[in-house]
Amino acid sequence: MIRAMENTDASQAADLWLAANTEAHSFIPVSYWREHYEAVKEMLLQAEVYVWEEKGRVLGFVGLNGYHIEGIFVAGDARSRGIGKGLLDFVKERKRPLSLNVYRKNPRAIRFYEREGFVTVEEGLDEGTGEPDLFMKWE
Repeated sequence: MIRAMENTDASQAADLWLAANTEAHSFIPVSYWREHYEAVKEMLLQAEVYVWEEKGRVLGFVGLNGYHIEGIFVAGDARSRGIGKGLLDFVKERKRPLSLNVYRKNPRAIRFYEREGFVTVEEGLDEGTGEPDLFMKWE
């Protein structure tokens, strides 16, 4: 079930954020993600976030800042089950156009977003990590 995140989901969502980022972004030191964990946990409570929940467990979530997707995160043991696509479809039904940034070194995510109709608008550099990224849009 997809629903708006509640305060009681913050720890599960933050843990999922940390695990997903360290798995998907091996090119960024794990310490970077750990250093930002508490700040992200706080931001999740203030942001527009929708979770995919099954049997009381948050298996994925999407975070938004207006029409910009800050990220889609899915638990490792729940990937390839349509959760990421389900979350994205949920957001697409509510907002248009959508944009996002994705690391250039994350080809799996780039393929996913391209398959879902996103196109690269420009290439840039993530200020926090110094890693090249793509700015993508869907209209």
